Amino acid sequence: MSNIRLFESKRVRSEWSEQEQKWYFSVQDVVEVLTDTVDAKDYIKKMRKRDPELNLNWGTICPLVEMEAADGKRRKIQAADTKGLLRIIQSIPSPKGEPFKLWLAQVGADRLEEIENPELATQRTRELYKLKCYSDDWIEKRMRSIAIRENLPTNGRITA
Repeated sequence: MSNIRLFESKRVRSEWSEQEQKWYFSVQDVVEVLTDTVDAKDYIKKMRKRDPELNLNWGTICPLVEMEAADGKRRKIQAADTKGLLRIIQSIPSPKGEPFKLWLAQVGADRLEEIENPELATQRTRELYKLKCYSDDWIEKRMRSIAIRENLPTNGRITA
């Protein structure tokens, strides 16, 4: 299954890996969107020179994944999963990337707070369901079912 995603009306090619159960995104497309460069390949080359650690792990971060090219043919291109893209975006000094970096920093801080106080995770889950316009009754049932599943034994037997 392949897909074209749009970010600020610009296309970003993506491909679902059934085997790995995750999405891969075209690194070249993401760089074009975040930098407005006319030569994404050259930008990536310079970015890798500026960031030796990224360059050292490039093959692991950006495996070749078959995706549809501009001419409609399928070719192997450099792609990254979500984690890899986040690492690449850290190396892009772009005003478009900065809000994304700030959001990532906030998400990280939130998760660290949740480790300290797990009730914050429950509260955040409730808030997200409310933002999605679920009813209070539905949210309560959902939260109870999550709690019940967490308490089920892992050997498949339910004990009283």
